[in-house]
Amino acid sequence: MLIDSFERKIDYMRVSVTKQCNFRCQYCMPDTPEDFIDKTALPLPKMLNFIKLAIDNGIKKIRITGGEPLLRSDLCGFISEIHSHAPHIELTLTTNAFLLEKYAQSLKDSGLKRINISLDSLKSERIKRISKRDALPQILRGIHKANELKLGVKLNMVPLQGLNEDEILDMLEFAKTHHFGVRFIEFMENIHAKDRLKGLRANEILTHINTKYKTTLLKKDCFGPAKLYAIDESKNREAFAFGIISPHEDDFCQSCNRIRLTSDGVICPCLYYQESVSLREAILNEDIKAMQSLLEKAIKNKPEKNQWEQNMNPSLLSTRAFYYTGG
Repeated sequence: MLIDSFERKIDYMRVSVTKQCNFRCQYCMPDTPEDFIDKTALPLPKMLNFIKLAIDNGIKKIRITGGEPLLRSDLCGFISEIHSHAPHIELTLTTNAFLLEKYAQSLKDSGLKRINISLDSLKSERIKRISKRDALPQILRGIHKANELKLGVKLNMVPLQGLNEDEILDMLEFAKTHHFGVRFIEFMENIHAKDRLKGLRANEILTHINTKYKTTLLKKDCFGPAKLYAIDESKNREAFAFGIISPHEDDFCQSCNRIRLTSDGVICPCLYYQESVSLREAILNEDIKAMQSLLEKAIKNKPEKNQWEQNMNPSLLSTRAFYYTGG
């Protein structure tokens, strides 16, 4: 069992399998060259040895991330190996869904349980503006294919001022109509995002939703960082729940149970905290003893809270790219 210095049980690991992405979203990697290649990504069979070690130490949930993880041609085999080692593990994936229609069946067959899909708009021209890809038809086909296969689908939207904030209700109702989960995520400031990009805080997101629905705070999601809310249209209908992820709030980190492994073999104990522990050489050398020691060191180094604040000083913005840590 992995317990950090603040008595938090660490049982959830996000695993980035590549820094490459086929989108160039404004809040993530808008200026990264189109021909960028992740030359330092670990071979997945090598990474698998550490994944198995982490599971044996108490990791119970693994989310595969990127970049865009579906750019790895050997991804489904990797997921299948994890599932074979520990069928009880909750295996999930975060994707932009551009390639999801093609790979959904293979992902399902590999043992994947759920998929989180980044979807910032339901309008083609806005998807193109935000991601630099005319991709909405492919995204929607991927979403519906995953749903047909009974993979759990959850949508992630980053509301941005002047870009998509007027679609918060539309996204909520799209998710409700199709029985998808939905999370609204506060924009997380970083030096790689477009200048002057500004997101909405949780109270502003709720204000949009409250123009049509009465919302009730339910609880903090025990499997993630979201605060859950319910909307209840009438006494004859079951309430629909949605989540808001707000890293700027003081209680965001209190129940954090996560660590992140980057594609090049670095453990980031916190998304927005620069300290990290490199396992790259230990993983490449298949040195189980060193991997164990470094994993324990990363857990010990996990900070009490992240460094986001409501009004960030520009000099304190994160220099670590989200496509590097996997979000």
